[in-house]
Amino acid sequence: MVAAPALAELREVCQPQAKIQSRNGEHWAGRMYMRAISLRTTRQLVRTSVSPNTLTWVMVVCGVGGGAALLIPGLTGAVLAVVLFQLFLLFDCVDGEVARWKRQFSMAGVYVDRLGAYLADAALMIGAGVRAARGGSELWVSAGLAAALGVVLLKASTDLVDVARARSGQLPATEESTQPRSQGIATARKVASLFKIHRVTNGIEASLVLLAAAAVDAGLGNLDATRWTLAGITVITWGMVVAHLASILSSSRLR
Repeated sequence: MVAAPALAELREVCQPQAKIQSRNGEHWAGRMYMRAISLRTTRQLVRTSVSPNTLTWVMVVCGVGGGAALLIPGLTGAVLAVVLFQLFLLFDCVDGEVARWKRQFSMAGVYVDRLGAYLADAALMIGAGVRAARGGSELWVSAGLAAALGVVLLKASTDLVDVARARSGQLPATEESTQPRSQGIATARKVASLFKIHRVTNGIEASLVLLAAAAVDAGLGNLDATRWTLAGITVITWGMVVAHLASILSSSRLR
């Protein structure tokens, strides 16, 4: 078997600082701890014949599985959802690192990666809705579907900027162009960023919040905490949809 590359050499190739330090291109958990774990995982994987696209599909399965895990009652399902979303994040890091080391890049890989992000977050919200409806109103399923639609719209509104620019013959938007031209919207964005409430629209953070709710439910003997949490996530998500669209339209990204 091929010898494992040195971590320093692997880091230089697989974890370019421009990406790691990018506000929009790197999840905070990646910078905090997952990139250290992923680099050691990548070190072993680059010695095998596994392709980056295969790892991306594993990522998708973990994400969708995280949503399905919430169908398991009690803390067991909530804990499993968190574990699967941490694996989702791990493979989201690893697939790109292996691609950079092996120089195996493909548009299909980029497409499946984005598709996986949509599916994982939507699956978690739907799973939360079905979980909340157990023994209660079926309207909670609708709340989960509404939250799922919201998170998909959030991601789509960002991705469609690049679609619009590409079809207009423009290069992808830079981080500088994402700044709103309206002072009011810029201020509101800074306030929202300060409290980080937007993070609950992301499956990784949402799975942790839902685990906390499941722990409260276990103590109370009902699903009230999960239901209130889902309601809060749904409201925040749709507030973010409106705010995000306003931010995009008031920035220089579409000009």
